[in-house]
Amino acid sequence: MIRRIEKALLLAVFLIIGVSVSAQEGAYGAYTPYSVFGIGEIAKEGSAYNKSMGGIGIATRNRRFINYTNPAAVTARDSLSFMADFGLEQSNSIYRQGNLRSGNNTFNIHNFVLSFPIYRSSAFMVGITPFSNVGYDFSSVETNQDIIGNTGNITYDSYGTGDIYQVFVGAGATFWKRFSVGAEFIYYFGNIDKITHMDYADNSYRSVNTGSEISVNGATGKFGLQYEQKLAGDVSLTLGATYRMSTRLKGYSTNYRYATQSSVVDTLRHSVDTLAHGNVRFGDEIGVGIALKGGEKWHVEFDYLRSGWGKSGMDTAPGFSAIGDSKFTATTSQSFRLGFEIVPNRNDIRYYMRRCAYRAGVYYDQAYYKLDGNNVNSMGITFGITLPVFRWYNGLTLGVDLGQKASTRHDMIRERYARIVVGFNIHDIWFQKPRYN
Repeated sequence: MIRRIEKALLLAVFLIIGVSVSAQEGAYGAYTPYSVFGIGEIAKEGSAYNKSMGGIGIATRNRRFINYTNPAAVTARDSLSFMADFGLEQSNSIYRQGNLRSGNNTFNIHNFVLSFPIYRSSAFMVGITPFSNVGYDFSSVETNQDIIGNTGNITYDSYGTGDIYQVFVGAGATFWKRFSVGAEFIYYFGNIDKITHMDYADNSYRSVNTGSEISVNGATGKFGLQYEQKLAGDVSLTLGATYRMSTRLKGYSTNYRYATQSSVVDTLRHSVDTLAHGNVRFGDEIGVGIALKGGEKWHVEFDYLRSGWGKSGMDTAPGFSAIGDSKFTATTSQSFRLGFEIVPNRNDIRYYMRRCAYRAGVYYDQAYYKLDGNNVNSMGITFGITLPVFRWYNGLTLGVDLGQKASTRHDMIRERYARIVVGFNIHDIWFQKPRYN
């Protein structure tokens, strides 16, 4: 019976990978009206394993999964193991502003990470994952009667796409079997397009297109540490901390505005602004976490993260500042996360579901910007399960994130979402010396 379940899960893995790859063409990395600001919506770091527990991971040490939220955690592993993690994310959102409602769905690849040992208690990892996503498409009409009386009806269409990715290479080492340190090199790159089209119902007026094409790259470093202390029995306490340095961006922002009527196009503005001298940057980030673990049966953790974006320069930089009437102000982002995991019996040979890992979590996030002086906050609950597949630590991780961003107060847009994350945990034993010829 268990073997049949494992074969069915393996078949599901290949089917999901095939569907996800075909879905990438023309897809949004994310879709939210709030991605019009700055660099868009910053993706929550971590694999399906982390996200199903509210996004925790700073103090997590689990040899069955790659925990890349803290580079020091890469040393939590079997000494001869090769590990890989491939993740997908599907999001369903409903938006409301006053009496207006709409919805959207996205489905995309989220992360791909590899990890293997270096020497004794040290290990290495490399991967790629989104850092931020831009995806929106909405329309509005002019309501000022003084303007409409002179020009007729005017429609505004705004849309944007793009992603900023991060490629990272990290390594860690453990000393005295308790204290682990890690470092990570991160390279950011990506392109973002933001466009607004103003169309007149009266053909005697010219339609106007305004937009920005942003191309950025930059490099930074991230550092982490973890300290694990054994308590009574199998219970242990782990303290963790991370720090990611701020990033000075390079690249350019092409900003344009042109008018069209029939086949005639007139350029009203066209400028290329070079990003240099640190005038636009990503904020630094510090995180701390504390976790209690009961052997291989349960794990509970609380994390706090704080990132300073007040001096990012995005408030006034062309292409990054807001489109429309809302005042966009970069500020300090914060995140509070709590999650737990329980496994009834990892070694049960009779009941398959007792070998599965069950998870849940909650989180509260404050975005890196304010709109008209109002914070944009998100909160949600998460659930998840890892289904073992074949031998070793191979598994299929499923997670659900149910949350809300902002509210309908202050004429803001309330976004309620249900996100499904899928992770494929691949594990094998490598580097074994032959014992016979």
